[in-house]
Amino acid sequence: MSIQKPARPPVVLVPACNRDIGQHPFHVAGKKYVDAVRLSGALPLIVPSASPDEIATLLDLADGVLLTGSASNVHPSHFGEPVLDPSLPLDPVRDAWTLPLIRQALERGLPLFAICRGFQELNVALGGSLHQAVQSVAGKHDHRACSSDPVGVQYGVRHGVRVQPGGVLAGLFGETDLQVNSVHGQGLNRLAPSLRIEALASDGLVEAVSVPTAPGFSLCVQWHPEWQAADNPVSIALFGAFGAACQAYRDRHRPPSC
Repeated sequence: MSIQKPARPPVVLVPACNRDIGQHPFHVAGKKYVDAVRLSGALPLIVPSASPDEIATLLDLADGVLLTGSASNVHPSHFGEPVLDPSLPLDPVRDAWTLPLIRQALERGLPLFAICRGFQELNVALGGSLHQAVQSVAGKHDHRACSSDPVGVQYGVRHGVRVQPGGVLAGLFGETDLQVNSVHGQGLNRLAPSLRIEALASDGLVEAVSVPTAPGFSLCVQWHPEWQAADNPVSIALFGAFGAACQAYRDRHRPPSC
């Protein structure tokens, strides 16, 4: 009689950012993102960086990808613009491998969940552009948090977003308003051709998108659902949907052995 081994948790790649701490370079990933991956029922695998020939091997190990937020911005050269504010941090090492990683993950049908910088990375990777300073765009609100506020205030609820019909968010919540936080100075400008708008802020800024042409689950949001996710019903639903998609991918591609 054969005994079926229990399925292992799905593995989610979490690309790291690059920071200098003291006089040394480090690869870093925020604990709140790692905790949110675990909340989804998956096992986080932080990836420091990758050369072009390593991306496929990493994706072979994965059942999903979570693109985190970051203090850094996507370098505007990737959408044909010069740097508007040189004082803002950039991370060209992350850009160099996450942009091709996004395209390859989507082609494979790997579940993809992207947050803040990751949301912007997706748009750029697929041919879109960004507002480098949303607060300077006519008709747009200031979506930044005040850096002098306590972190709990910075990540507190700031505004509503209107869920658009027919998408992933509508399937989870219906066509309604979600109350979200807002901690970003950049935002989507030209929408990449393959993206579907999932939610809009009251000023018309795109706050969530998906990739309906991709064979797998995709959801990308400008806000920060990972913040105190276990105490937020909307965050629990978002990460639950992502985790279920990762488990389904694992079961299709890596069924338990007998």
